[in-house]
Amino acid sequence: MHAVVATAAGGPEVLRHDTVDVPSPGPHDVLVRVAAAGVNFIDTYRRSGVYSIDYPSILGSEGSGVVEAVGSEVSDVAVGDHVAWSDAPSSYAELVVVPAARTLHVPGDVDLQVAAALPLQGMTAHYLATSTYPLGPGDTALVHAGAGGVGLLLTQLAAARGARVLTTVSTEEKAALSRAAGASEVVNYREMTDLTTELPARVRELTGGAGVHVVYDSVGKDTFDASLASLRRRGMLVLFGGSSGQVPPVDLQRLNAGGSLFVTRPTLGDYVATREELVLRAGELFDAVRAGTLDVRVEHTYPLAEAAEAHRALEGRRTTGKVLLVP
Repeated sequence: MHAVVATAAGGPEVLRHDTVDVPSPGPHDVLVRVAAAGVNFIDTYRRSGVYSIDYPSILGSEGSGVVEAVGSEVSDVAVGDHVAWSDAPSSYAELVVVPAARTLHVPGDVDLQVAAALPLQGMTAHYLATSTYPLGPGDTALVHAGAGGVGLLLTQLAAARGARVLTTVSTEEKAALSRAAGASEVVNYREMTDLTTELPARVRELTGGAGVHVVYDSVGKDTFDASLASLRRRGMLVLFGGSSGQVPPVDLQRLNAGGSLFVTRPTLGDYVATREELVLRAGELFDAVRAGTLDVRVEHTYPLAEAAEAHRALEGRRTTGKVLLVP
């Protein structure tokens, strides 16, 4: 079979579309023929060496497909089932082994490409809006990268819960997408010369001087200071990514000076740690898709062989919505 292998730590050029052995499922696993694999920033962190992995290594952890074989101890997944997953290593491939306990049943009326776009980014948006800072009427949230894969989903989920959503984007095209997802106000940070001072001033102008209850920040180094300064008293900064780079160590006295602020650095694994929570989050997302209340934007699909170009587009912020690789 074919797969995308990171041969060493480095840029997109280290990715190779190679022939590799077909993996064998263990007793508690299933073997899935991949319909689509999700491309996420965590993949670029692993490729570049920000997150340590052994090389050579097949990248990817998210996708969807059709079950081709099941392990001897698997009883609740069958050959032919449509499944999706968020955390199965080596998903940039034609075939992947997924632990049966981590599979998500895909309803028959949900397209497999849509299903591939939901597990990681969709469940991330879900836990951010419902658990890390449970949004509700009266809350105002600032979402960075509002036209990105998580940003569009998070904006829709937040608005559905009655929150007011402000977003940041880098182009007018992305601004239109963000507004369509439910953003009340959209700020184009490319029009600012000093994001650290101008963005908080704009946020306070939009919130009657108070600031927002929560900032959802996936950008990291370039936006962290502006995010912290945009919070109201006892507000929470949720740093869940670092597309611009990792945030340097922070003097905790800044939280005191800013108004008894909170900062958290969550990860999806801790919010789907049990089978019950995993199924709950995925089920609510699939239900929303089927009901037409959640629009999953699959904007960019690349052949598996063009994974390097997909990484370049993602890191160059040339994408909106979800990026998928199709074997």
